[in-house]
Amino acid sequence: MRPPKFVLDEIAKSIAGEIALSDDPGSTLKKWREIFEVGIRELARKMNVSPSVISDYEKNKRAPGSKYIKKFVRALMEIDAERDWKVINSLAQKMLGIKSKALDIYEYKRSVRLEELVNASKGYIVNSRFDPNEVVYGFIILDSLRSIEELDSKDFLLLMSMSYKKALVFTKVGTGRPPMVAVRISQIKPVVVILHKPVNLDRLAVRIAEKEGIALIVSLCSEPGELMDRLRLLDVQQPSS
Repeated sequence: MRPPKFVLDEIAKSIAGEIALSDDPGSTLKKWREIFEVGIRELARKMNVSPSVISDYEKNKRAPGSKYIKKFVRALMEIDAERDWKVINSLAQKMLGIKSKALDIYEYKRSVRLEELVNASKGYIVNSRFDPNEVVYGFIILDSLRSIEELDSKDFLLLMSMSYKKALVFTKVGTGRPPMVAVRISQIKPVVVILHKPVNLDRLAVRIAEKEGIALIVSLCSEPGELMDRLRLLDVQQPSS
């Protein structure tokens, strides 16, 4: 299964950063090629260079610049994609830990107003705890069913703790009660909770949001992927006046 985009981005940045900061970039390039179990010829074909170029970089006969490093990392990840993401999925568990269980984690480059979130999520507000000018600085998207089935309470609350000053988004929502109960018992609260197309929104979920002072939005985006894309696009849009 393809890992979430934020996982791919985090791993790519980590690999590229290690190469760029290494005192022995050639050995670091070779290390990552071997971790991905990619031969020199296969990597050369993917990067559209000769095998001797790969060897020169690994022997420190050439110094890798940002363009080469980016091309190198992209090639390794494309090859791994052809192998069902075997290495990336393993790295995600080791490097990102519990964060890899999220569908998406994103940090905005600017403050985003709740009013913008409502519009981007094709949402409507279901409680009175809504200040259109309140802001968030990112979002976390969780699959509510997967979270309940795969995470113990400690790990689930750890993910919740990352939602400070962020929007917390739940997909595959039935009544909305389980995620809102989790929000209630978490010491760190999100600014806003977005429930994607709940089947039958429970009044208790609304009451919890009201009591905790959290804005509650129901999103009508057709699919979780659409919601994710629209929330990310807020970063490249001009804030509404």
